[in-house]
Order: sequence, then structure tokens, then C-alpha cells
Amino acid sequence: QVQLVESGGGLVQAGGSLRLSCAASGIMFSINDMGWYRQGPGKQRELVAAITNGGITNYADSVKGRFTISRANAKNTVYLQMNTLKPEDTAVYYCNAAVRTFSGALDAWGQGTLVTVSS
Repeated sequence: QVQLVESGGGLVQAGGSLRLSCAASGIMFSINDMGWYRQGPGKQRELVAAITNGGITNYADSVKGRFTISRANAKNTVYLQMNTLKPEDTAVYYCNAAVRTFSGALDAWGQGTLVTVSS
């Protein structure tokens, strides 16, 4: 069984920074793309940033220049550095990973971590 555990959420003032971490554990053959999604109040879940196992990144337009995604493959961990946070960044942030197990492909999700940005 594969688990993704997020950490680093919390309450921050507008203009501040937070760093989210997500560690994958369990029996895995490999991890391909990893990413962060978020779901704000009354909104649909949306992609924030993604990174391939080769380090190619992709960002939502709303976070470009403010957020940075990175990963440590040896630790099966993905990070999201969030700077210049805005109240509209308030959401539950979910980690996602495309995992290959010995049973096949698995789309794994974390339980979510709440980020609240006060104005």
C-alpha cells in the first residue's frame, strides 16, 4: 500500500511564505510525475504545480513566479515553496503521485493540508 503524507500547512499573513512537503512511502517500483493540487472554499480542485521525475515543472498561471515545486527522488518527497502568499491561495493542498507498483499503475493522493492566508 502506498501512502502520501503532507506537512507544512498553516496560517500565514498575506505576503508571507510556507513550504509544503509530501513524502511517499510503501512498496513502490517507481514514482513518475508528482504534483500539488488545491481546493479552495466553494471551488473545484485545481492543479497548482507538477514535476516529472526528470525535473520538468509546470505551474498554474496564478502561482507562476511565486511558487516553486521541487523533489528529492532519493527520499520520494516533493516540496512546494510558496512565497508572496495571497488570501486567494487559501485552500486545502493535496499531494499527488503517479506511482508504479508491482501490481500496476496507481494514482496516489495525500490527505490534504490546510493553508490559510489572512489579509
